[in-house]
Amino acid sequence: MKNQMTANHRKSRDGFTLIEMTIVLFIISLLIMIVIPNLSNQRKHAQTVHTSAMKSMVQAQIDAYQSQHPTDSQVSYEDLSNGGYLTKKQISQAKREGIKILENNAK
Repeated sequence: MKNQMTANHRKSRDGFTLIEMTIVLFIISLLIMIVIPNLSNQRKHAQTVHTSAMKSMVQAQIDAYQSQHPTDSQVSYEDLSNGGYLTKKQISQAKREGIKILENNAK
């Protein structure tokens, strides 16, 4: 009789209870709520850093172009492309990021 009761008691304890499952799901939900906004902020920060680096690169190429072609004329993306200072892909990316050349400065 005692063996039968312990066997029945063990059977009822196999697996997780509803409360245990709810607590686990609650903890997982909290972790997700913490992680997702941080990932979003990291992505925005990476984009800002990339745009800044792209501006610096375009400005460096403008300066290099001006040092080899000393004129007072406005440098354009076309000039940088034709002179081999920037590739078409780099120019396309710079334009996508909204980088313009104004008064021979990348802005």
